[in-house]
Amino acid sequence: MTKILLVEDDKSLREIYGVRLLAEGYDIVSAGDGEEALAMAIKERPQLIVSDVMMPKISGFDMLDILRSTTETRDIKVIMMTALSSEDQRQRGEQLGADRYLVKSQVGIEDVVRTVHEVLADAPVSQNTFATSAPAPAAQPAPAPQPVATPA
Repeated sequence: MTKILLVEDDKSLREIYGVRLLAEGYDIVSAGDGEEALAMAIKERPQLIVSDVMMPKISGFDMLDILRSTTETRDIKVIMMTALSSEDQRQRGEQLGADRYLVKSQVGIEDVVRTVHEVLADAPVSQNTFATSAPAPAAQPAPAPQPVATPA
């Protein structure tokens, strides 16, 4: 099962997003600040981190910088989800290596879920996950019915 680390200092938001992503079939672990998130990233080895930026102890930006410079965590996909909407903040997230940058006031929960799916679809299979079976082939459309000839 794909594991997501949800990092948000607002407990209510953390629970709302956690429940919704759990309903999508993801394994959810959570942290309330950047410091706790760094420890969880090493321990839990998630395939994706969805993180706020403005948090106590260590900000999301500082957390991302540390993640990208640590061998065990540098390849984890990261979505930054924040109230910081300036272009400078977005560029900072990109420069630090965020895979996506979402502004909370501009997205709904379904946008977040869709972004999680998109980012994980681009992610290579990590060393600590493996496929248990081959994916099902894509469904092919049914052939169009042929007209039946009737004698005149």
